[in-house]
Amino acid sequence: MRGGVKKYIGRRTPDKIPSSYMDELDYQEPLPFEFLIYAAPDTVWRADMQRFRERFRAAPATRDFFAFLKATDGLLHCRGPERLKIALASLDKILREIQDWCGDETEIVLFSDHGMNLQENRRIHLQTHLRREGFEIKDNFRARGRQTVAAPGFGLCGYAAVYCSDETDPALVSAALATLEGVDFSVYRDGADAVVVKGSKGAARILREENGAGVRFAYEQLSGDPLELSSIKSVLGGEGELDARGLASDSAWFERTAGHTYPDALANLYNSLHSPRVRHTADVLVSCHDGYYYGASVFSRMMRLLATHGNALRSSSHAFLMSTHRAFPPYVRADEAQPFLRG
Repeated sequence: MRGGVKKYIGRRTPDKIPSSYMDELDYQEPLPFEFLIYAAPDTVWRADMQRFRERFRAAPATRDFFAFLKATDGLLHCRGPERLKIALASLDKILREIQDWCGDETEIVLFSDHGMNLQENRRIHLQTHLRREGFEIKDNFRARGRQTVAAPGFGLCGYAAVYCSDETDPALVSAALATLEGVDFSVYRDGADAVVVKGSKGAARILREENGAGVRFAYEQLSGDPLELSSIKSVLGGEGELDARGLASDSAWFERTAGHTYPDALANLYNSLHSPRVRHTADVLVSCHDGYYYGASVFSRMMRLLATHGNALRSSSHAFLMSTHRAFPPYVRADEAQPFLRG
């Protein structure tokens, strides 16, 4: 493993953000604010919003202006929803001022990049549990050996990523994690077109197929119902949406699961391991219950975590997207949201 906290707190360099959305930003908080928010939250969020206000005032009025107000994230993590309400009231005042200054024809689009579970969280003992189950925790795989994994901790989030040596079966890691307190389920690749979800509520296989008819998914229950989709699967069957192999169109699944306990679970979990979302995709991804997190122990000693995000549940998976001038669809996938961000 390389990087980690030292990499994160260093200056923003091209190797950290290749082809990044940050290139389009007219304003983002100074890098030190990302850490000072945990030491002086009220001072930092107020400074962040005031800097945004000043930067907008100085920008040309003939083009779109993109701003990233990140202090609200840290404020919610360490101070909770009541303190966030004060910050949002301040932001609302600034946005009203901007609209009064620019005119009613000026559209404001406000969105978040993720949700939050609004409850105090405690750390899962991931590495301790895996050691008890016979696995060896390493930060490199130079030495060959069975039952060897790496479990990097970064930030304080409701998920964990586990990497397996070539000799270690991800299915065994997933099975071992099913009994760990705080773990909802874990997911690992099953060949080139499927993933397996395994947790305390059972196991299921998510199969993806793409042909001339488009993308289709199947939810194959191996034992129990870990994603609570059996009733939706029955509805799809009753409506004639399922074929003989149990596959239904991606759009049919999305329509019926966007507001589910596990929103858009089939596409979301499949893509988490089969799409190149990060440079090095994990072998096993772990989704925690609300109220639990995994991450860097140095951060957990510094703060009391009153809210976090990252698991597959609704509170973390649902973000918000709103406009002063347009009505948006009830649900939009994050991968398909960009066109809505421009007028």
